[in-house]
Amino acid sequence: MDTLTPYQQALRDRLLAAPVLPAPAPWQPVFSPRHASCAPVGGLLGIGFGTHPENGNDLVMVVSHDGHGLFDAVSGEKIARDRDPDDEDCAPDGTDDLTCPGLGPLAGTRVHIAGLYGGGLHMTAAGGWGLEVVQPAWPHDRVLLTHGSGMPHREPHGDGWWHIFHSHYSELRAVGFSPSGRTLAVATSSDLTLWTRAI
Repeated sequence: MDTLTPYQQALRDRLLAAPVLPAPAPWQPVFSPRHASCAPVGGLLGIGFGTHPENGNDLVMVVSHDGHGLFDAVSGEKIARDRDPDDEDCAPDGTDDLTCPGLGPLAGTRVHIAGLYGGGLHMTAAGGWGLEVVQPAWPHDRVLLTHGSGMPHREPHGDGWWHIFHSHYSELRAVGFSPSGRTLAVATSSDLTLWTRAI
């Protein structure tokens, strides 16, 4: 059995000791922390991004065992729902490019979905923001938001890097920024958490 080097053990200990912190300014949670910091989505398979054709807001499409939903990533409002998509390619695993047909304002387009079946989201955003997923206590994933050169092995926690999400109750499905860089999303098998910022 391989053992950790002293450096690796110290880094693991740092990550394990870092509590979950709110994302720093300019990031703001989309869903009200007073009620729930996330939107429950049972059986979530994956998520993808689109742009509202009228107001330019980021939209988050959610694909689950219970159908498809579409959230406004600024207000958190669920603006479209299809409980029983009837297309044969309505799930990302049914297509070569992991896309699903859009709904609501995204109807007539196809949305790339990242999650259980593969795919990925942007891990960096304008302004020097980045994301990392670490597993110092597998199988529980921790999502780290970084800024500039902030990395957990250099700066103190809360100064250049923040542990913003701990997936200890559900499987992590997807983590990433929207193409515009204005939205940060974390999707698990049971819920969706969003942060937004103005650019």
